[in-house]
Amino acid sequence: MSALLETRLSVDYPNKPGVLGDVRLTVSEGEMVGLVGESGSGKSTIALALMRLLEHKGAAIHGEVLFNGRDLLQLRAKEMRQIRGREIALVLQSPLASLNPALRIGTQMSEAWRAHASGAASKHWKVQALELFERVSLPAEESFLSRYPRQLSVGQAQRVLIAMAVLHKPRLLIADEPTSALDAVTQSEILELFRRLNREMNMAMLFISHDLLAVASLCSRIAILQRGQIIESGPTAQMFRDPRTADTRALLEAVLRNSSAVAEFARPESTVRR
Repeated sequence: MSALLETRLSVDYPNKPGVLGDVRLTVSEGEMVGLVGESGSGKSTIALALMRLLEHKGAAIHGEVLFNGRDLLQLRAKEMRQIRGREIALVLQSPLASLNPALRIGTQMSEAWRAHASGAASKHWKVQALELFERVSLPAEESFLSRYPRQLSVGQAQRVLIAMAVLHKPRLLIADEPTSALDAVTQSEILELFRRLNREMNMAMLFISHDLLAVASLCSRIAILQRGQIIESGPTAQMFRDPRTADTRALLEAVLRNSSAVAEFARPESTVRR
């Protein structure tokens, strides 16, 4: 598989240098890669840096972010807006906070569609939205488009965000803690939804989470982030069988108390989806 995303990324804030230090990540076409780290390790900073959204917070970004061979850090703001949302999409961890409470779901879907559709194509947002709602297990009905975010469950709001993110069939989806606000059953449903979207749309994904088991169940490769640096990365099964660093071993011991789960991911023939 050819590399779709390659990074060599460092981030400094005026009062906090070294938030990220030479973070190197690679995501190939159609691949699902997991990024695991504890709170404060810099996971969300990476997500926002890849989307060029840190500049509004006064951050200085160094290095390069190669997406399909183009360095996103060298693009003008107008050029980046053409990529953001159309070729790279972002799903955040707080679905109800991410949706505008004053606007109906249909209005927000139409604005997301029209951001990258012009002319006659801009009129077809409703057809696209309802087709996607069916795909993400939401009511494919016009009455659902008339609802406000406050009328949705957290799980429904997350599905709306995912539908909005994949509206333009992006090549890369960045999911930043997308299941952290969900109950266990809904988490499982959302993970299965990501698997299906990856399979049906050949959409690459960078799945960011503190939940190692969720990442391992979804991703073919995992990178471990600690204090703004990648301390280890590799195939999922290899990471579980033979972690190279003491910090990774400690992480595994801390979160994998269930020996059967460890054995499942450590087997050479592990059934983790690739």
